[in-house]
Amino acid sequence: MCTSIIYTAGDSYFGRNLDLEVSFGQEVVVTPRNYPFKFRKGPSLDQHYAITGMALVEDGYPLYFDGANEKGLGMAGLNFDGPCHYFPEDPAKNNVTPFEFIPYILGQCKTVVEARKLLSNLNLVKIDFSAKLHLSPLHWLIADKSGEAIAVESTTEGLKVYDNPVGVLTNNPEFPKQLLNLSNYQSVSPDYPKNTLIPEVKLNTYSRGFGSHFLPGGMDSGSRFVKEVFTKAHAPKGKSEIENITNYFHNLHAVEQQKRLDQVAPGQFEYTIYSDGINLTTGTFYYSTYGNKQINAVKLEKDRLDQTELMEYPLQNEQVINFQN
Repeated sequence: MCTSIIYTAGDSYFGRNLDLEVSFGQEVVVTPRNYPFKFRKGPSLDQHYAITGMALVEDGYPLYFDGANEKGLGMAGLNFDGPCHYFPEDPAKNNVTPFEFIPYILGQCKTVVEARKLLSNLNLVKIDFSAKLHLSPLHWLIADKSGEAIAVESTTEGLKVYDNPVGVLTNNPEFPKQLLNLSNYQSVSPDYPKNTLIPEVKLNTYSRGFGSHFLPGGMDSGSRFVKEVFTKAHAPKGKSEIENITNYFHNLHAVEQQKRLDQVAPGQFEYTIYSDGINLTTGTFYYSTYGNKQINAVKLEKDRLDQTELMEYPLQNEQVINFQN
């Protein structure tokens, strides 16, 4: 399971929580402009926009979980088991495998508008990366530095592209149903509610926060979607990069999963392995991990973007404590 957002506060920040029961050895990977992306069913991209994101590098190929390009377009793939459906090759369309999807879009598009055009004739074809690395059932959030966002889902009905006015994506059900479910919570507010139940009687109260009394708090994707939409809609906007990236991570941490709260198999529990976010204007990539809540950063070194070799930065998973005495 996962949660991905686009948060705008001066600049726009894009990223996600990765919630799984096992880590794959992912790291921060910068793919420079001249790294050759080879595609299984189409021409390669020998020159493209540089991409920074979280990826597993396998046989020299960056398998991106999420990332953004140097022009300010971000993309994240999230679990979509059940509704997800990939197709056989279609000679009338551009055939891209799901593990190629992020570099295919981020390598060529600067904005959501450009991504929409590329998506209009796209077929997500069912081809595994290898015999040991099979495709994951995914759907995707795509957003740019203007704050515009779309959700992309491949189901038995074909490739669907939805406007995403809330800038949030979690998992099942299909995105239109997640939006519809928000109407059940439209009375939730940060403000203290008025007594409309029985206005003539003064009711005794026992807690602050009653405006959010009916906000769901489960680990399930529907609950996380509602809670994150609420949290992000009312998040403060700072006056500096440090304030804004701190607020951004508070948004994601509002729906993070702690260990031993979401059992997915006997003895196995899903948890938030990492949270990340990228400033879509500067290209600086930030992350924290379950074991290290300090915000770590990898700057986009623009003078190194014309090379051909991947730049890899292992995750810093050991907690750093600031002792004051």
